[in-house]
Amino acid sequence: MSYRPYQHIERRKSRQIRVGKVLVGGDAPVSVQTMTNTLTSDPAATIAQIRRCELAGVDIVRVSCPDEESTAALAEIVREVNVPIVADIHFHYRRAIEAAQAGAACLRINPGNIGSPERVKEVVKAAKDHGCSIRIGVNAGSLERHLLEKYGEPNPDALVESALWHADHLLQNDFHEFKISVKASDVFLAVAAYQQLAEACDHPLHIGVTEAGGRRTGTVKSAIGLGNLLWAGIGDTIRVSLSTEPEEEVHVGWEILKSLHIRHRGVKIVSCPSCARQGFDVVKTVAMLEERLAHIEQPVTLSIIGCVVNGPGEALMTDIGLTGGGADKHMVYASGKTSHQTSTEEMVEHLVGLVERRAALLKAEAEAKKAAEAAVLAAE
Repeated sequence: MSYRPYQHIERRKSRQIRVGKVLVGGDAPVSVQTMTNTLTSDPAATIAQIRRCELAGVDIVRVSCPDEESTAALAEIVREVNVPIVADIHFHYRRAIEAAQAGAACLRINPGNIGSPERVKEVVKAAKDHGCSIRIGVNAGSLERHLLEKYGEPNPDALVESALWHADHLLQNDFHEFKISVKASDVFLAVAAYQQLAEACDHPLHIGVTEAGGRRTGTVKSAIGLGNLLWAGIGDTIRVSLSTEPEEEVHVGWEILKSLHIRHRGVKIVSCPSCARQGFDVVKTVAMLEERLAHIEQPVTLSIIGCVVNGPGEALMTDIGLTGGGADKHMVYASGKTSHQTSTEEMVEHLVGLVERRAALLKAEAEAKKAAEAAVLAAE
């Protein structure tokens, strides 16, 4: 939601598809995706990891299905989790058919490496029969030989040509329920390829900077790449690729969306880096609040500023604010206005209580609105 003209993002118009219960493209919210790193053939470990991702707010989860043991475990995984499951398939077209039969909501494939046109047709038939969508996943690290020979190296033209070539495989089989990704580990290449693809078609796009690196490096690269694309209105689903646990990918994805005011979930903390003027330990306080408020799902904004230089101004922009003061007395703000004071010893517990009450109010309002809308529909 944008509040001011300079915060407005004009989103690219794309067709809408369905990944299980999640709508992708069109006017649907940009969804957050991650991928498990457990053995899919170990359903207990995979289910446990997906549930942690659900708590972090994931919308869609992808699992790799490299062998028959993995697709055999897929039915149990799909049954035990609350989010749509994408089956990641390479080379073995039978794994795609098995995954569709097992209840996968989407198949991630490269039609070009599935095999002959007859095999692609069989995969499409399985997707149609079982209500699966498909993601065409093009990667700079695995481009087709003929495109590498044509262009000399992976570049935006090669990625886009590959994507549209694969899309044509599906369109020839009268299949339209698909989205496309053109990922690269180089930020410039990934962004340029997505920009070019966005101009060339109206298919929904899954965006990401692949193999971005560890938590710090990967977060920075993903924020630059995905941030550029989303700011330009490009992207219908996102995945932050980090060499860490998948729930961290979900957290970073949400922070990117929240920073651009595209989606709001959980507590958004605005905090200063602290300096000698701080009236309390800002760094320690923010770390404690992030941990204590991780369970909040409703969108609440909280400013934690160590002194009065910027504190009152930042509080104008947040639901709840705290500004450091002297003599162990710190000012608490509500909706931008001064409210009352609290002490260093009590402030974390006090702020947690304020945020939880604010979140409970928002939840009650949302449920009341949903009930009212349901009543109107029932009356019709």
